[in-house]
Amino acid sequence: MLARAGRRAGPGLGLLQRSQQLKRSAWLVPAPHRLNSGLPMNIGVLFVPQQEAWVVERMGKFHRILEPGLNFLIPLLDRIRYVQSLKEIVINVPEQSAVTLDNVTLQIDGVLYLRVMDPYKASYGVEDPEYAVTQLAQTTMRSELGKLSLDRVFRERESLNANIVDAINQASDCWGIRCLRYEIKDIHVPPRVKESMQMQVEAERRKRATVLESEGTRESAINVAEGQKQAQILASEAEKAEQINKAAGEANAMLVKARAKAEAIQLLAAALAQQHGSAAASLSVAEQYVSAFSKLAKDSNTLLLPANAGDVTNMVAQALGIYTTLTKPQATKIQEEMSPAREDPQPPATEVLKAEQASSS
Repeated sequence: MLARAGRRAGPGLGLLQRSQQLKRSAWLVPAPHRLNSGLPMNIGVLFVPQQEAWVVERMGKFHRILEPGLNFLIPLLDRIRYVQSLKEIVINVPEQSAVTLDNVTLQIDGVLYLRVMDPYKASYGVEDPEYAVTQLAQTTMRSELGKLSLDRVFRERESLNANIVDAINQASDCWGIRCLRYEIKDIHVPPRVKESMQMQVEAERRKRATVLESEGTRESAINVAEGQKQAQILASEAEKAEQINKAAGEANAMLVKARAKAEAIQLLAAALAQQHGSAAASLSVAEQYVSAFSKLAKDSNTLLLPANAGDVTNMVAQALGIYTTLTKPQATKIQEEMSPAREDPQPPATEVLKAEQASSS
């Protein structure tokens, strides 16, 4: 009987102890920062922590929302029904499977960041806000992944997060909750798909390497061709300058030789006009004849010689006769030009003929 009485009184004593603990927590310990967490007891005077909203009901009907700080309530009539945290809440979205547009099954999870904007709607608009938002995030994620191919899922990760946030905010507006951002944590692909993606990446890298190598070869060939072109242009310009300089040098050399030859001829003419000039000319011709005669038969075995090749006197006389024949018309012309200017009488023609015969002999 005592045991049965103790068992019957046990629940009552437990409720009493629990109520005392709740009274102490209302005065000393702030309420936990979770949606719909443990509720404090109404003892008349309450201190609401910062960034929390306590929803009060009076006789089962919504009365008001307690602001942070000191608040007064009527015991037994007023009851704290909900405690909403106004801080940013982080919720882990469990891993789930989703099928992409190209029929690839992915295992994907994420993190959801939300905040209670209206404590009244968050308390009376939905039974469990955390569970509702989590389920909404999962379904929205599946629908958004079904619109994208596998390659676009990795490329458009930011746009995918933004689309999920917009869809959650449109649905959770009546719940008094606003989704601040959604981040995809991990994306797991099947092993075979992962291998094919790795092969695709390697092929793309080999393609890029081949393209870069071909571009380098092309640039190298272009540079070599440009170098050869410039080298040929410079070589042709150098050859042109060399030919111009060579021609100028040859022209100057010819002018110098001509001037030297003209001076030599003038000196020779002056020497011949002097006394015993013919004798000196005969000696020079004889010396040249002897020098040329000594060089015969050195370059070739076939020679054409006159019959009296050894008669030096005859050869010198012939050379002087040729010289006299060439200089006779020029001397006659000079005499005709100078004859009007002279006042002295000219010698007879017979004397001139005799002088020419003497000079020829």
